[in-house]
Amino acid sequence: MPAAAAEPQIMSLATAVPEHAFDQSAVAEVAGRMFGKRYRDFGRLSTVFANSGIATRYSVCPLEWFTEPATPHGWPERSAAFLAGAADLFGRAAKSALEQAGLAAHEIDTIVTVCSTGIATPTIETHQLSAMGFRADVKRVPVFGLGCAGGASGLSLAARLARAEPREHVLLVVLETCTLAFREDEFTKSNMVAIALFGDGAAAAVICGDASGGLAGVEHHGEHTWPDTLDIMGWRIDPTGFGAIFSKSIPDLVRDKLSAAAHAFLARQGLGRDDLDGFVFHPGGAKVVDALEAAFELPQGELNKEREVLRSFGNMSAPTVLFVLQQALTNGLSGRTLLSALGPGFSASFLTLKAA
Repeated sequence: MPAAAAEPQIMSLATAVPEHAFDQSAVAEVAGRMFGKRYRDFGRLSTVFANSGIATRYSVCPLEWFTEPATPHGWPERSAAFLAGAADLFGRAAKSALEQAGLAAHEIDTIVTVCSTGIATPTIETHQLSAMGFRADVKRVPVFGLGCAGGASGLSLAARLARAEPREHVLLVVLETCTLAFREDEFTKSNMVAIALFGDGAAAAVICGDASGGLAGVEHHGEHTWPDTLDIMGWRIDPTGFGAIFSKSIPDLVRDKLSAAAHAFLARQGLGRDDLDGFVFHPGGAKVVDALEAAFELPQGELNKEREVLRSFGNMSAPTVLFVLQQALTNGLSGRTLLSALGPGFSASFLTLKAA
């Protein structure tokens, strides 16, 4: 029998956030001025700011951008802010990942770019190709629509590409500008949750199929999509921009259904719970982290790295789980880790990672 293929290796993992830091209390104050007298349910919903578990977030635009009444913020203005902010995040995260891996941009063969918070054609990576020194023949794989699951699914895709072309270097860049979905014209619970939770950020990794000495190996990957759940999470798009769709049932779905899907994924790989040495989850929100601990019967506080990322950066959608992975690697990843994130569909993305 031929020898089993080597696991694709994560050779580097870097993160980046924009320059504008938002203190949660300042955002709550601004939201109170914007909605307190116009939205009758704001008082009841405003507790989400204090209960979010978030202290600080980052945005591609200053807080004043969202409060200037004379400045229209429709689709053109939000798209312009997205293009500028996303290109900057791409460049800084990618440069850091390349430096960590000891590679130059021209040594990258494929770029996987994951983003669901803006539309760009040409896609975001093309805005940095010449400036960063990527080759003219670099292969590009832009991915849109995976939402919060994009970090996990993007890592899975990059690892599969690296396994298919083991002598090539794959650069994964996952970025989101979620704050551009803040809407002063939407009087909905979903918009209040988005304003209370969302932050902007990026993560980048270099993955190689024929390498040793990486941070971790990508072992197995899979997904699960629950039927009749299209209205759980996603975007509603109108002339102003994206509008958030969040269902209050997300923590209950995590608590009641995610563990069974995860164990079914593990069983397909010939694995069980006892084969796991750790977990890395997309935190989503404070209630979601509590639900994750309950679903997987983990001691309270087991997912404090998820809570710390949420506290320091908010929910950045797709890159958030890679921020948590970075924390886990810093703390010392050992054995086999289950990494998972939830996204629109409603779906879950799973990977198992093996420590180097």
